[in-house]
Amino acid sequence: MTITTEQIKALREQTGVGILDCRKALEDANGDFEIALENLRAKGLATAAKRADREATEGIVELYSHGDGRVGVMVEVNCETDFVARSKEFRNFAHEIALQIAAAAPSYIRTEDVPEDVLEFRRSVLHEQALEEGKPEEIIDRIVDGRMDKYLQEISLLNQEYIRDDNLTIQKLLLENIAAIGENIIIRRFERWELGESASE
Repeated sequence: MTITTEQIKALREQTGVGILDCRKALEDANGDFEIALENLRAKGLATAAKRADREATEGIVELYSHGDGRVGVMVEVNCETDFVARSKEFRNFAHEIALQIAAAAPSYIRTEDVPEDVLEFRRSVLHEQALEEGKPEEIIDRIVDGRMDKYLQEISLLNQEYIRDDNLTIQKLLLENIAAIGENIIIRRFERWELGESASE
């Protein structure tokens, strides 16, 4: 089994991991790129989880305008040091988050951020819809639960599928960047504006 420099380069580009770690991952996976990628991601997620408690007060406020100025996004992304805040990798990540917000229009960062009254109202609407569709009473709760999960995935930034890779959620993308960059990263807050919308929307 021969590990090529092209494989190592491709794995490094996808994970941000060092060359030697990429080579070792490919060797451990007997040259299977997909297995090596999955193993590195799993390792990175475990490392990232250990960093989650670290304080992150440096960072950037990324501004993005889309569609000839029809959509605007401002997002604050934090890291631990100003050195990382100035790095190309961190700035690229912040920009990708701004693009995600512009394209997918989340309302909240995490599902825990969704107010209880919003959840209750949505659940009642979905319950009524299921009744109107003539669904059997005994399965309505399961149907509503499934639709609530989908709703929360759509409105919560971290639960959304990444616009560039639907195999990744933003949460996984965040953890991969924490692992690659080596510092805790927090998506602190964001605002999204669309031309013509009212302030209450």
